[in-house]
Amino acid sequence: MTPHGHMLVVDDEKSQRDILTVILEGEGYRVETASSVPQAISLYRNHPADVVLTDLSMPERDGMSLLEELMKINEDVLVVLITAHGTVGSAVEAMKKGAFDYLTKPLDREDLLITVARAFDTVHLLTENRGLRQQLQDKFKIENIMGHHPLMQEVFRVIRKVAPSQTTVLVTGESGTGKELVARAIHSESTRKDRPFRALNCAAIPETLIESELFGHEKGAFTGAQARQIGLFETVDQGTLFLDEIGDLSLPLQAKLLRVLQEKEIRRIGGRDDIKVDVRVVAATNRKLNAAIKQGTFREDLFYRLNVVSVHLPPLRERTTDIPELVAHFLSKYAPTSGKSVNGVSNSALRVLMDYHWPGNVRELESVIERAVLLCESDHLEVEDFPAEVRSRSTLLERLDFDLPGEGFSLEEFERQLLEKAMARSNGVIAKAAKMLGLSYKTMQYRLEKFQLGRGAIAPRGATSEGPEGTGAEAEG
Repeated sequence: MTPHGHMLVVDDEKSQRDILTVILEGEGYRVETASSVPQAISLYRNHPADVVLTDLSMPERDGMSLLEELMKINEDVLVVLITAHGTVGSAVEAMKKGAFDYLTKPLDREDLLITVARAFDTVHLLTENRGLRQQLQDKFKIENIMGHHPLMQEVFRVIRKVAPSQTTVLVTGESGTGKELVARAIHSESTRKDRPFRALNCAAIPETLIESELFGHEKGAFTGAQARQIGLFETVDQGTLFLDEIGDLSLPLQAKLLRVLQEKEIRRIGGRDDIKVDVRVVAATNRKLNAAIKQGTFREDLFYRLNVVSVHLPPLRERTTDIPELVAHFLSKYAPTSGKSVNGVSNSALRVLMDYHWPGNVRELESVIERAVLLCESDHLEVEDFPAEVRSRSTLLERLDFDLPGEGFSLEEFERQLLEKAMARSNGVIAKAAKMLGLSYKTMQYRLEKFQLGRGAIAPRGATSEGPEGTGAEAEG
């Protein structure tokens, strides 16, 4: 018979151990036995059992002591206690401390097998949950966020530095840049990775409900509060809470959030007691909070409490060299589920994607690729597969008279030639070339230095190299 699972039976009486072994092995369980707490701990360390069945009353060290020691080794250990009628109170106390269940003497065979079967159902559920948590952790690891652009590499550097700490983090950037992905990556790289992660969009929930969502409420706290509700701060205890669009939070709720961050405690609506919580907060916004502070719509003290470390996500138009990688990723995501054999994108289609300004950023790019895969009638995405607003802009590469090579295509050579063409077309004016490419002046300077492109070698003689303020400085040779 195939064993149903591994059990450890602990009892100081040999006859009891023998009876339990016969019953459990008869049902297909693999059974080890121990006559004392030290022996049980030693066996468990060497071969952790799925379920431990132990007598509560034993000489020297009892079942409660064994439970405490096993939970130090594995906090998810499943322990079933066997107790006499006179010590049921102790068994109930043990359950409060983490025991799975208890059985009373004399043991009933059917009750025993039902309880053990329930314990193994829980084991399987815990195993599945651990597997799902691991999949989520793998999915949201920092390595899975797309971006080789220097601006994204700086984002990754900050995440790696801040993740192991307990500090709050403020993630800024336009809508669609991936702020929740960054929050999840911080959680997955932190010591809290095995604890809950929850996200709340502060702009998506009515103000009358968001306080209850965050802090919970007691029965009768307000009309319609028919039962106690536990809020996110309690649910996520020892985990990470991601508060998206934090700039939309009302001033009264900002004050309550500030208190939680400072005092590490909350009070449910209608409650009288303060409840200690240990929650790491990662907040995000697409608003300029400094401007909101000046307008009086955001608390300055809360801003400084949230902005201990900031992570800024650049818009997609400032990291266009990441587009080919993102397109390949979204193709691999949507092509298999579409029933299509789409495995690439034509050069002309890629030119259109590189030229488009992407107001919706990565989220918009993903939507465009998903749509294009559904409409595509060949094995490569073509320009006509894209929405009209994406197609309508004449391609940047055509304006720059740029030709893509065939096989052996190099993104770095692509970028170099693009920079050279832009500088030549702008007569060496960095600000104009940057605008043409949809880059900031600072990013354009970085790229020119990266490829050691001397501005004077590209621009016609006498051309100027205006800075972002248009100072009209002469081009450097």
